Formats: sequence, C-alpha cells, structure tokens
Amino acid sequence: MSKAIRILVLLFILFLIAGGLLAVGIFVLSDGNPVRWVQTELIRLSLSGRQEDLARSVGSDTTDLRFTIDVGDAPRTVAENLYAQNLILDKDLFVDFLRLEGLDTQIEAGTYFLNQAQTIPQIAHIIIDSRNSSITFRVGEGTRIEEVAEAIDANGLFGFSGQSFLEVTRIGFAELPEYAAIFGAPSDASLEGYLLPDTYVLPPSITAIELRDVLLEAFVATIQGQLINDIQAQGWSVHDIVKLASIVEREAVWDEENPTIASVYRNRLDIGMTLDADPTVQYGLQGTRGSWWPQITQADYRNVQSPYNLYLNLGLPPGPIANPGRAAIEGAVYPDETDYYYFQARCDGSGYHNFSQTYEQHLQNSC
Repeated sequence: MSKAIRILVLLFILFLIAGGLLAVGIFVLSDGNPVRWVQTELIRLSLSGRQEDLARSVGSDTTDLRFTIDVGDAPRTVAENLYAQNLILDKDLFVDFLRLEGLDTQIEAGTYFLNQAQTIPQIAHIIIDSRNSSITFRVGEGTRIEEVAEAIDANGLFGFSGQSFLEVTRIGFAELPEYAAIFGAPSDASLEGYLLPDTYVLPPSITAIELRDVLLEAFVATIQGQLINDIQAQGWSVHDIVKLASIVEREAVWDEENPTIASVYRNRLDIGMTLDADPTVQYGLQGTRGSWWPQITQADYRNVQSPYNLYLNLGLPPGPIANPGRAAIEGAVYPDETDYYYFQARCDGSGYHNFSQTYEQHLQNSC
C-alpha cells in the first residue's frame, strides 16, 4: 500500500471516529432525542433575528378576551385560534417560540383571559397554567337581579349571558325548596335580595347556576349563627328581614345610618302606618322609565299602581326590592331604639338624613 493511500485511509478512519464522537455528543446533549434537538437548534437560529417580532403585540387594548383551549388541542391549533381572535400576529412564530422554550408540551386545557397588548412570550407563558385564570366580579349593594345580569354582560368574561343568569334566579326558590323553608320565603319567589353584595373571584368555567349558588351560599354564610337566631327570636322570618333590609339599603347612603332608618320603618310597622318608601315606588315601575331607579314625583306616590308601592299598601312589599349588604341586614335586625317616624335627606348634599318624631317636624326639615 502506497504512502498516499495509507494517509487517505487514516484520514477516513479519523473522520469516522470524529463523526461517531459527534453523534454521541449530540445524543447526550439532546437527552436521547437528536432529531428534536436539531429541530430546536434550527428554530433558535431562525428566531435569533426576530426578537422585535416577539416583542410586538397586536395592539394596546388591555381589555381581556375569553380564550379556551380544549383537551387535546395541538400547539398549531392553539396558534390558529389565537390568530383568529386577533391575539397574535404570526401563527408560525408562536409555534416556533413554544417549541424553542419547551412549552409546546406544557400547554394546559382551560379558559384564559388574554388581551391584544400581550406579546407572544407573555401569552405562551400564561397558557401553561390554567390556575392563573379567574373572573373578578362585584355585586353592588342595593342592586336588583336585573342589574346583576347587566354587570355579567358588561364584565364580558363569563361563558354565559346575563339573561341566562336572570332565568335561574327568577325561578329562584322553586328549585331550592330547602332554602325557601329556612328563609320563610314563598316557593315561587325569585332570589331578589339573596345575592349577597361583595367582590368575588370566580373560576372561568363557572356556569349561571354555579354563580347563583355562590352568591346564595355567601348570603347563607352571612346570616348563619347568631344573626339568624336573633331574627327568629324577634318573631321575624329571614324573608321579611331581607325585605326591610333591601329598603334600608336603597335609602341609606352611609352604613352608620342603617339602624336609624330601620328604626323608622319598624316604628311605622308597629302602629300600622304605611312605610311610604320611595324605593318601593321605583321598584314598582319595573324599569319602564329607562332606569331601574328613576327620579319620581309626589304624583307617583298615588299613581304608580303596584303592590310594591308602599304609599298605597300597608306592611312590607311582596318581596325584597334589591340585594342588601350585610350592614343593611344587621341594621334591619338590630335597629336603634328611637321614636322617629320620619326622615329625609339633609339639604347639604352630604347623604345624611334628618330624623323627626312628627310630620310637622318633618316638614320643617324640608329644603
């Protein structure tokens, strides 16, 4: 064998050894998956010049949009859906980023709340943990169930409409006879008054029925124990206390006045006097004037024909007129001991009221 041939053979052997070592090295580096490793490195090379694209978002709107990933959705499917909802600008770039960061195998099925101001990396890291998603929802004091339904639609993150919520809350105690018995409520009563005002953090998968139950259970938790014992000891039903508390909630601006306002109404009830409560007239109009709580006139006291108009009807209204908070409920259960029968807003715009024993004194407090 000539010297030249021997050199060529030696070089070939060295090439084979080097190639083998390289293959072994790649196998080790890739954790036993050289094909994926090569693909990832090619993606890394491709994305090295696209940092500006990765940092670019669709827009500046931070309004959250509901985005759902179903079980079994592949990264490509997720990218297609994100693009269809105008949450990303480049489907291929999104998939490549997932692959590069090893997130393509970590995507979790669930519902997420994303917005157009988020970048591809931000969205990619959100959709790997569905526990990060929740809906913050507030039920305001003194709102009626229609207003709660409107707040559901305005929130925009629920998977159901305000109308669906209205349907299950208007059916009310017909589907919850055990609660009707506890509260002393008619079996055909709606859940008006029993949707406890508060701020709730809710799972994104919540349904209309589940939201109803959350709000009702929060009400139960509020009155259970000493409060419900004291209601019963006074000879009242929970339902009647909620009726009274709903009126107090609509009349009072400041919580510290709740017990005093409640004392006025309880004093009137004790002597068989009409409650003359403006919010009940408003409720009786049922939104026919473009607002759930419109301005009313003295003429309305006699002209609004409704069982809720407590200028025309004795006693408490047929049902609660709004959802009272805990402070209003406590004011109705524990009223101040007064001899007041009248009250009206002070003329200074503070939201506080002047209270009086006689109608003559009441007139003197007029603005």
